[in-house]
Amino acid sequence: MTQRLSLSLPRVADRDLGGMLRDASARVADWRREIAKRGALAFQARPSEARGPALPRLLSELKTPYELWSAGRVERREPSIVPPPGVSRPVMLLPGFGTHPVRMKGLAHALESAGHRVSDWGLGFNFGPSADRFDRLCERVVTLARREGQPLVLVGWSLGGLFAREIAHRHPEAVAMVITMGSPFSGDRRANNAWRAYQAITGHAVDAPPVGERCFGAKPPVPTIALWSPRDGIVSPRSSCGRPGERDRAVALRCTHLGFAGHPEVARTVVSQITTLDRGE
Repeated sequence: MTQRLSLSLPRVADRDLGGMLRDASARVADWRREIAKRGALAFQARPSEARGPALPRLLSELKTPYELWSAGRVERREPSIVPPPGVSRPVMLLPGFGTHPVRMKGLAHALESAGHRVSDWGLGFNFGPSADRFDRLCERVVTLARREGQPLVLVGWSLGGLFAREIAHRHPEAVAMVITMGSPFSGDRRANNAWRAYQAITGHAVDAPPVGERCFGAKPPVPTIALWSPRDGIVSPRSSCGRPGERDRAVALRCTHLGFAGHPEVARTVVSQITTLDRGE
């Protein structure tokens, strides 16, 4: 006699299936609203008084790889960074918008060759601020300063420089100096050629960051150096140079915006500025 086996498969209740469909529909609606919001931010009109660098200067950023290669050849033949005797500082490098800390590897190597202890910001790619990520960054700065036994020098490229300024306002006891490189901390927030991309990716207006606005304008309560370039094709030189009262010193360099992360002249200048801490300047 053949015995029949009946297999009963679990069935999803109609109410459970309906709930899953409603959840999926709600998520799709949220995505659509977010996409529409970011699209509107990306295509906002630029205020008439705000101007980024002209198109020819923006296109000159494409020459950055060749300029870095050429400058690197000269530097390898005639190294110009000499470690100052007895000077060693903990330094944290903060990358620019849309970049990874690996882009600042050349600057990190130059600082280490000069005797400094270098760390990156520990958050991978910089796709803009959020309150949670910024709190983690502040915690990392405070923790490293405590571990090193002295405050850090924060070196921030572009958006990373704005982070550095905000951290110095919040935790001046953990920051010895802020060095910004092509950071748009002064004037109109839209005086650059990256603000629409920034708004589309981050989902918030460039003049309303979710971490506060002390990164703009008023100088942090620590020595603050602004490195800027008249050849910058991304950020208006006036924005990255700043006005008296917004930084202690402004130093002009001859490099593209993308070149700040690896140009030997920039590295020499950063090393030189750090030594002013020990000279009391």
